[in-house]
Amino acid sequence: MSATFRYIRERYKSFLKVLFATACTLLLGSCVSEEQFEDTPQGNFEALWKIIDEHYCFLTYKKDTLGLDWDEVHTRYSNRLSTDMNRSQLFEVLADMLSELRDGHVNLYAAHDLSRYWSWYEDYPSNFNQDLQDEYLGKSYLIASSLQYRILEDNIGYVVCQSFSSGLGDGNISEVLNYLRLCNGIIIDVRENGGGSLENAERLASHFTNESLLVGYLQHKTGIGHDDFSSMTAEYLEPSDGVRWQKNAIVLTNRHCYSATNAFVRDMKQCAKVTVLGDNTGGGSGMPFFSELPNGWSVRFSACPMFDADGNQIEFGIQPDINVQLDSADVASGHDTLIEAARRLLASHND
Repeated sequence: MSATFRYIRERYKSFLKVLFATACTLLLGSCVSEEQFEDTPQGNFEALWKIIDEHYCFLTYKKDTLGLDWDEVHTRYSNRLSTDMNRSQLFEVLADMLSELRDGHVNLYAAHDLSRYWSWYEDYPSNFNQDLQDEYLGKSYLIASSLQYRILEDNIGYVVCQSFSSGLGDGNISEVLNYLRLCNGIIIDVRENGGGSLENAERLASHFTNESLLVGYLQHKTGIGHDDFSSMTAEYLEPSDGVRWQKNAIVLTNRHCYSATNAFVRDMKQCAKVTVLGDNTGGGSGMPFFSELPNGWSVRFSACPMFDADGNQIEFGIQPDINVQLDSADVASGHDTLIEAARRLLASHND
């Protein structure tokens, strides 16, 4: 079982036992239907187009928001096929077709290459400078699993989390928050965090609420039609049994906050004393699944959409509560505009 299936199972517990069975049934159906396609350029093209047509979860949404016409995509890219094209040429056509979805969770895997869509962050200002972050962390910061942390000079806790991929336990988080307990507030910097385990993201967020919170909704495909979805299932953030932060907290975001980090920001926005500051997140709200083409190449695609607490799509990111952009003059003087804005805001809460 892939890592993707493992973290989905852990994240949604008993509910995903039903979802997993349903999704597997649908995906097995797609694999059976793919057998009618030959291992030719045309056959592999048709198989991939059909997988997306029947199982990708954002076709209607992206038609409404981007004007995406998947039938027109079929016509346009089928004209690029030829019977004598080699595997590299075929890969290029299929990868270009998938890029029309504008989804960082959509990839084509071959032995010689991996297709990817990175414009969800590459086409925007980064609002991040690694050298500056290193300066704020200093040389003697502490490390607890994927968290790096220290106390800044104005008694503000600063925590960096650049990935949710590695194990992050309640014990790790409790130790960090206990160490920062006398601080006047805390900054959680998730800029450049491209995601990882939804369970890790939820675990960190659970230390910032004292009550069960409605944070969003989940759907899954129930058929091959573009609009064949289950009813929305509510998702709740439950308070941790470990140390819970009782003071103000600010989450710093940029466009590279994606996938599980997108979900983390969604959850944190519902916590009473949390403010999100920075830029829009990158999005990536569709939980991915896999299928296979006749030639053995694998395709990953978004199959289950997630929504915020108001039922809004978050595939293209989440707006911050306070939009702050990294200023070049600040960078030149050795200051991170977002961190300094967060420090001022936390100080104002304590006036």
